[in-house]
Amino acid sequence: GYLEKDAIRGNDTFVTFDEIMKQAVQNEVDFVLLGGDLFHDNKPSRKTMHCCMEVMRKYCMGDRPIVFEILSDQAVNFSHSKFPWVNYLDSNLNISIPVFSVHGNHDDPTGADGLCAIDLLSCAGLINHFGRSRSVEKLEISPVLLKKGNTRIALYGIGSIPDERLYRMFINNQVTMLRPREDEDGWFNLFVIHQNRSKHGATNYIPEQFLDDFLDLVVWGHEHECKIAPVRNEQQLFYVTQPGSSVITSLSPGEAVKKHIGLLRVKGKKMNLQKIPLQTVRQFFIQDVTLSEHPDLFSPEQPNVMLKVMAFCQEKVEEMLEEAERQRLGNSLTPEKPLIRLRVDYSGGFEAFNTMRFSQKFVDQVANPKEILHFIRHREAKDNIKEEDMDFEAILSRPTSEVLQLRVEDLVKEYFQKAEKNVQLSLLTEQGMGKAVQEFVDKEEKDAIEELIKYQLEKTQRFLRERRVEATEEKIDEEIRQFRDSKRNTAEEDEEVQEAIIRAKAHRDRSDSVRDDDLNLSDEPADIAVESDEESTSAPAIRGRGCGSRGSSRRGRGRGRGAGWRFNRHGLLLSNIPAIISVYNVV
Repeated sequence: GYLEKDAIRGNDTFVTFDEIMKQAVQNEVDFVLLGGDLFHDNKPSRKTMHCCMEVMRKYCMGDRPIVFEILSDQAVNFSHSKFPWVNYLDSNLNISIPVFSVHGNHDDPTGADGLCAIDLLSCAGLINHFGRSRSVEKLEISPVLLKKGNTRIALYGIGSIPDERLYRMFINNQVTMLRPREDEDGWFNLFVIHQNRSKHGATNYIPEQFLDDFLDLVVWGHEHECKIAPVRNEQQLFYVTQPGSSVITSLSPGEAVKKHIGLLRVKGKKMNLQKIPLQTVRQFFIQDVTLSEHPDLFSPEQPNVMLKVMAFCQEKVEEMLEEAERQRLGNSLTPEKPLIRLRVDYSGGFEAFNTMRFSQKFVDQVANPKEILHFIRHREAKDNIKEEDMDFEAILSRPTSEVLQLRVEDLVKEYFQKAEKNVQLSLLTEQGMGKAVQEFVDKEEKDAIEELIKYQLEKTQRFLRERRVEATEEKIDEEIRQFRDSKRNTAEEDEEVQEAIIRAKAHRDRSDSVRDDDLNLSDEPADIAVESDEESTSAPAIRGRGCGSRGSSRRGRGRGRGAGWRFNRHGLLLSNIPAIISVYNVV
């Protein structure tokens, strides 16, 4: 479903998925294993869902017998399903190729019932969804035990979990991989994971060393670059294969690697993985040029230097188009128009020119005419670097492929890192706020931010009352700061977000029932009293659709001397959140 509305690339994902499933039939595989992110969007369109089901029905149903059996307790492996057994054992279905899949971060469970798009396919009998976990503190992975002849496979899986949370579980020894009771060393142990493999932060990835050393092969999803040839981890002594994405979703060097699927053959404890190149994937060529490295062709002081640079760039693009044509000869399955990317470093006094005018020359030759050129400039180090405000216009002016890779958590974090002191977060952590905004944007939990703030405000008030803090601004500031910092990167931080989401869903359900009764709700928020006496237990609920900023700035003063001032400050904070949300909505 990636770019399904694009006039040129709209059908790319569907065509390639058809090719993958056709390869499964031609190679007479026992089953298909997916590493997550079958869908690009959390709520795929009807067209995307229809095309997916059409392909699966076409290739996965039939009379070919299934020659392997499942030995494990399927009620445990598929406990989340209303039909807790593998689909080919269902008497109402005629399955010829079972599909096993974990969910990814794009199609992860959400909503009040914790369902995802994969669950719809599972309920329809087209996919066997495994690797789900409902606990946020502890993970127990029970394998699907498969047997064919004398070969036995223990298939482990973890659907996508926030990396920081899973990292913390591993650190605290809260991840347990169960082993077969009989002859545990006689099984081929296959593990499917959908997390960051490359390091994006201190805890925003899963090191391979965290995984158990009894594993034989790890299938690593999520990462888009195709590194499908198994690589041995010399410390844990297992192999890792990274199939990558089946379609190009960003114009980056990692996506330029040829896309493959793998045909895995297992006999006893031995394996062989055959790389099968995909023929229907659109070609992608990327090249970097640095203008200052060509002094023999042009320099910033020359007259008409911009025209010379344009001619130089045009020559580079034409070279890539010629190479694409040569590689496409004899392969009728490859789409006609390739993706072309030229990254131009114009440091050293050069100026960028109009990329849209330049792209008009290739509008009929490439699939991404608006994104051919990308100008970059390496900033020179300065002694006095002033902190700049976050420029949302600059973010939106980036090429579409880069904007699509933005994560809302990163936007929130970047915003508060550059924000002035009077709009810094005081009650919430950046990570907690980022997750709440992500729920608001990606999963349409419109009350997530409001409920997180209300919940955290209640907890902080209780904390201050229990501590019997002196009602002065300085004392309250210090206690709140310590209380907030004590929760950073802990399970409590995740629990707060989860509680806020539960409250938001409950609030939405109540709103829906009220609308059903044709009641009129006022948009005006009620008074918010921040109590300082010990008899009160929590602040009254905020009514209306606003996120509280209006009420807090006009009426947010309570009887507590410091507390009212503190929440009034959060009115300043909230007034900036819609800017982040609006940017991400545009993305």
